[in-house]
Amino acid sequence: MRIATYNVEWFDNLFDDEGRLISDSSWSGRWDVTKAQQTQALGAVFQAVDADAVMVIEAPDTSRRRDGILALQTFAEDFGLRANTALAGFRNDTQQEITLLYDSRKLQAEHDPQEQPDFPAFDAKFRIDVDLDATPDIIKWSKPPLEVALRSGERTIRLIGVHAKSKASHGSRDVAEANRIAIENRRKQLSQCIWLRGRVEAHLAAGDDLIVLGDFNDGPGLDEYEKLFGRSGIEIVLGEGSETPLFDPHAHMALGRRIGAQPATARFRQPDGPYLQALLDYIMVSPGLREQGPDWQIWHPFDHPACYADVPLREALLLASDHFPVVLDLDGPPAASA
Repeated sequence: MRIATYNVEWFDNLFDDEGRLISDSSWSGRWDVTKAQQTQALGAVFQAVDADAVMVIEAPDTSRRRDGILALQTFAEDFGLRANTALAGFRNDTQQEITLLYDSRKLQAEHDPQEQPDFPAFDAKFRIDVDLDATPDIIKWSKPPLEVALRSGERTIRLIGVHAKSKASHGSRDVAEANRIAIENRRKQLSQCIWLRGRVEAHLAAGDDLIVLGDFNDGPGLDEYEKLFGRSGIEIVLGEGSETPLFDPHAHMALGRRIGAQPATARFRQPDGPYLQALLDYIMVSPGLREQGPDWQIWHPFDHPACYADVPLREALLLASDHFPVVLDLDGPPAASA
């Protein structure tokens, strides 16, 4: 079984209100990329990944005027994807949904939100003292994680799709305000990760096969505020130091190597400087799934040899999004990668 996570930058811009693809010369939400270019590039990437299930981060919007499920299923039909059925969870107001696109001929999937006494459903509010003033703060997800029961025959795997709080200090007017916003955002992001880890521990205690995947807007060593708070949100969700940690090899590599080459899942253009790369997207698995010998790949156009050698795919990956797919083959490495 192949499962992937893919953050598609401004996917929503590529559809009209009837859920039809807009493939013309107008500009997409991507810098210097038309809608036709991004649409065709995304089709090529999804076709090449050919996953049984893709957790789409920043999926098309669902609102009073728009239907993100219809839009994704139209996209899948237009490009002949095996993963042709879309599943969403709690709606949000950001125009960036978390939606699972899966092969309904092979898999069954349902939105199956959980809650525990100390860790409520992800569309609710979580109370935690994040600034150590002895008063609980109220934490909410702007994009509530998508909890899925994914079934293949007698096998059930729990998926939690995540788009965690960005730490960027948008809207700041000076350095002092930027620092304040960045610290406040990191507190919120860490609190979301504590909330998520609570859900993870409940699944692990129940013996569930679990995959937590998506864009965490975080990773070891990404900013100077990590020293202030002691650890990253990724370390919290993984359960570093606990008896039952989750595992992601790219996170493991980054945590163990603070100097030297690092894996990357995203590449951001700076207006007047070089591209910045970061490890933001993860697929974390429970111990039972790790024991089955799965294979992880980041389809980075310059770091993945097969993606680099396939020039049309390489160009499609660069046009489609500022993130690259992370791919997990649960039955071990494929016969021929990419």
